[in-house]
Amino acid sequence: MSEKISLIRQSLTVQLILWVGVILLGSISVWAYANIRYHETNAMGHMVEEADRLGNTIKLGAHYAMMLNARDDINQIILNIGRRPDIRIIRIYNKEGRIKFSNLAEEVENSTDIRAEACIICHRGESPLETVPLGERTRVLKVGESERLLGIISPIYNEPGCSEASCHYHPAGKKVLGALDVVFSLSRMDNEIRSHKEGIIALALFSFLGVASFITVFFFFFVNLPIRNLIQTTRMIGSGLYRNPDGTNRKDEIGQLALSIQQMGREIAEKQETLNKQREEYQRLFEQVPCCITVQDRELRIIQFNQEIDRRFNPTPGEFCYRAYKGRRDRCEECPVLQTFRDGENHVGEEVVLNRDGTESRWFVRTSPIRTAAGEVCAVMEISLDITEAKRLEQEILKSERKYHGIFNNIPNAVFVVDGENLEILDCNESASALYGFDGKSMVHQSFLDLFEEAEQGSYAGRLPSSRVLNQVRHITRRGETIFVDMHVSPTEYSERRALLVVASDITKRLLAEQQLIQTSKMATLGEMSAGVAHELNQPLSVIKTAGNYLLRKVQKGEDISPDILRTMAEEIDAYVDRAAKIINHLRDFGRKAEVTKQPVSVNDALSRAHEMFDQQLRLRKIRVVKELAEDLPPVLADANRLEQVFINLLVNARDAIEQKVERTGRRDLDKEIRLKTRCEKGWVFIEVADTGIGVPEHLRGKIFEPFFTTKKVGQGTGLGLSISYGIVQDYGGRIEVKSEMDEGSTFVVRFPAAE
Repeated sequence: MSEKISLIRQSLTVQLILWVGVILLGSISVWAYANIRYHETNAMGHMVEEADRLGNTIKLGAHYAMMLNARDDINQIILNIGRRPDIRIIRIYNKEGRIKFSNLAEEVENSTDIRAEACIICHRGESPLETVPLGERTRVLKVGESERLLGIISPIYNEPGCSEASCHYHPAGKKVLGALDVVFSLSRMDNEIRSHKEGIIALALFSFLGVASFITVFFFFFVNLPIRNLIQTTRMIGSGLYRNPDGTNRKDEIGQLALSIQQMGREIAEKQETLNKQREEYQRLFEQVPCCITVQDRELRIIQFNQEIDRRFNPTPGEFCYRAYKGRRDRCEECPVLQTFRDGENHVGEEVVLNRDGTESRWFVRTSPIRTAAGEVCAVMEISLDITEAKRLEQEILKSERKYHGIFNNIPNAVFVVDGENLEILDCNESASALYGFDGKSMVHQSFLDLFEEAEQGSYAGRLPSSRVLNQVRHITRRGETIFVDMHVSPTEYSERRALLVVASDITKRLLAEQQLIQTSKMATLGEMSAGVAHELNQPLSVIKTAGNYLLRKVQKGEDISPDILRTMAEEIDAYVDRAAKIINHLRDFGRKAEVTKQPVSVNDALSRAHEMFDQQLRLRKIRVVKELAEDLPPVLADANRLEQVFINLLVNARDAIEQKVERTGRRDLDKEIRLKTRCEKGWVFIEVADTGIGVPEHLRGKIFEPFFTTKKVGQGTGLGLSISYGIVQDYGGRIEVKSEMDEGSTFVVRFPAAE
């Protein structure tokens, strides 16, 4: 019984109805009280106004009789009005408080105490009041236990007609002659108010009971029952039974709640189904995982195991692990399972396991704790992976590592392993130490940039990580000697760090041989240009010779030379001496041994210098040169001397191709033209040397850049010009190619990357 009462008290519907009932009862009570008070006040006001009007009516009715001093008429008026059932007393007092007229004969001529209840209204001070508000002239008297009376005193004022009448005399100074006292019965009003109270109370009780009943029924059918249904549905969902709750077709909050519970049920069902699938999947994975898994208790008894353990050892539940698959009679000395039980942490280790066929296997073991809800370790999962083959491969890898380490150290080229971030040397072979003059591994942990010249370190610091091949790089050995190397760079990993594998090949001797070969080619080119150079020098020498003879004759004859002639001849001699010196300096610069350096070079300047050196020869052969040099051309990274040699070799080939065509056709009126053109496109600087010569046969175009290959007659060419030019262009990151048609001419296109 107490439990039911407790459930009822805890019921949301009961609490809601109780509080709504209390609020409703209080509201109706306040409304009823206010209504009754308003009705009482309003009824009393009407009664007071009615009594006041009646008093005024009596005074007006008796006014004429008072003027004539007709006492019988006044008595008759009072008696007639006093017959009304609601009027109890009508009195007229004089100034001294004596009752002069009354509907009760026994009261006439009775004196009243001036301080009595009726008179105190006006005589409460030292001098009587002449004017009193209506509210203060009203009094309520109680007769017996139930009847109430309402009394109103109205003053009778002295009028001019009274003070001037001949019948009797009232001095004009008297303001008030007496008072009219009218007493009404309030029984009728009280009965009406009582009836009104009973009606209001009955209406309030009816409204309260009706609204309370409606709320109770409404909450019972529209709130309580649906909530019970929803509670039952949620309990069923909690127990795993899913059904749609009633009320989902409703549009109110209960319907929305039912829809939410329905949606929740569907989601829980879907998640439960997903969890079941995951549990089945995890169980399947546990069974089918390709490693051995066991779950052991504190005594090292096997509680659960997967298929791999069952297939390999066929243990029984409750069997000790060290007996089931380790071939031991007692526990292992270092047992990771016991360690996990002691500290609750994961542990790893390696163990030797005895197989069914008697062979031994090496296992990698990892343990993980299984805890209860309270956090205590109740079991340990042991995962074992057969690493027998991995151990065998590890030994093979060690052998292979020793073998490749020997190869690494014995490679004839210098090999560096450089950190990809700070370019620190992480490792190097013995050839690197020997090439750069260091002892053993003393180069390790040094900066790879220390091998470069100080002025070039900043440039190579940015280029090295992004490049694959770097040709003709200048390095400094420990002894301060300069060597040239070709570097091949490959990204790799070293000790889990991003690194660069750099192979450096010493090309110093090859470059020296190439320099000698290039120098030989230069000398051959100078020999070919000797006739043109002699002609170039002959003209200024002739002018100087003529001027000298003229001066000598004048001196021998003792003749005077005018200052103007002397000035003109001196200027001519000075100009032609400068011209001869320029030719000689150009030949000397071209003939000197070029350095293997890279500096910003203007292609137009180098091409123009090459043309100037060769211009006289071309004029002698009546070959026209057309220049189309682009303005604002960016520089290229090269050596001006070597670049000039490339252009001279191309001009020599163009000249010889035109001469071969003339010799082959026998025509001297052929169009002899060499076109020099430069341009810049997409970061490349292009140089084109086109001729109208004999052209290159298609089957020979792939061989013209090979050393000692020439299409000229024996004794007319060495076959080194284009080969040397090809090597120089390659050294500066450029490319050279030929476009040719037989008897139409050839166009050699050289391009270099524009300098940043």
